[in-house]
Amino acid sequence: MVKVNIENGYYLFKLEDILKERNISINKVMRDTNTDFKVLKRLLTGELVRFDIFVIARLCDYFNCNITDIIEYIRLNNNKMSKE
Repeated sequence: MVKVNIENGYYLFKLEDILKERNISINKVMRDTNTDFKVLKRLLTGELVRFDIFVIARLCDYFNCNITDIIEYIRLNNNKMSKE
């Protein structure tokens, strides 16, 4: 699992955990889902600036999981939002 801090929280990238649990290589996922190696590598390392919803959907279908099993956003409670 890779944690990437951002301004009001952090992202957890969990693809590596899924691959280890299921004993599947990134190369197999790349071939089976027709997803570019660099895209998968960025999802493994958290080194990306935007999510491709089509790639995430393919991975969710492939692994039969939810998006939060692959990427999760955790919001810190320290941001102050006004109540209306």
